[in-house]
Amino acid sequence: MTSIRTVRWGVCLALLAIVFGFGMGALFGAFEPSLKGYLKAEGETALSTKYGGDAAKMKAVVDKSWVYYQRAHLHGGAIGAVALGLCLLLASLGSGSARLRAAAALLTGAGALGYAVFWLLAGMRAPGLGSTGAARDSLEWLAVPTSGMAIVGLLLTLALTLRSLFGPAASAGRP
Repeated sequence: MTSIRTVRWGVCLALLAIVFGFGMGALFGAFEPSLKGYLKAEGETALSTKYGGDAAKMKAVVDKSWVYYQRAHLHGGAIGAVALGLCLLLASLGSGSARLRAAAALLTGAGALGYAVFWLLAGMRAPGLGSTGAARDSLEWLAVPTSGMAIVGLLLTLALTLRSLFGPAASAGRP
């Protein structure tokens, strides 16, 4: 794959997203009680101010925050793996605009990593804010652009792939 350097930044970011996802899984295995304890402590700190003393409401937010941690783990591994696959596909195309292939790779890699980090941060913030919705809203600046990057990168990869597969041949010897 002589074109792998063209997509190197996307490959690096996709691999970081995968490492992030795997790392989260390892942290779950090694420190799940501590991670859950942190979330509970954050909720208890805000119990009177954000939950009006309602322990059941706090528990619901803390439990949902743990689900957000799991989403961070799953999104990092899954979207990261897809981004890596897309980067390798882009590298294998070898024809067409190198800048567009590099851009598509960068967008998918950055989107994969950023969106996974968004879920971790939302999970961390929710107990102290008193709401998972408030946590998501406070991180919209990260969620919207990174999810958009992943989608735009995917669509650009699709367009470049279709062009390579069905567009005019670059040379007379190409089928």
